[in-house]
Amino acid sequence: MAQNAKITWQSNMAFEASVNGHNIMMDVDSTAGGQDLGPRPKILLLAGLGGCTGMDVVSILAKMKIVPEKFWMDISAELSEEHPKVYNHIKLTYNFKGDNLDFDKLEKAVHLSKEKYCAVSAMLSKSAEMEVEIKIVD
Repeated sequence: MAQNAKITWQSNMAFEASVNGHNIMMDVDSTAGGQDLGPRPKILLLAGLGGCTGMDVVSILAKMKIVPEKFWMDISAELSEEHPKVYNHIKLTYNFKGDNLDFDKLEKAVHLSKEKYCAVSAMLSKSAEMEVEIKIVD
């Protein structure tokens, strides 16, 4: 099954991506010739990773009858020194808030996403070391 995106140059360094009827502006700051009209393309890979694994985790937890009060991820990545500067290490911190959360079930949901379901994680793990941390926060 093919997936498609249309990427259209707007001005200077700005491009607009049209994906499934949704538009995403990408740009760089003025030091690189842009106007900072949107996020840089590379960081959108991390946003896509977060969305992919987050959706998996929420779905898996729902099947386990676990609904956290709050759930968010912090994602950081390190770039290689040489060009092309690729992510060589990505850390995903999964933060859960709620009463009576079973850590083992949270861990199972996160690892099922990472190892089996999240295609973005599977793609990025071919070039970057992936580190995972799971926290239950107050």
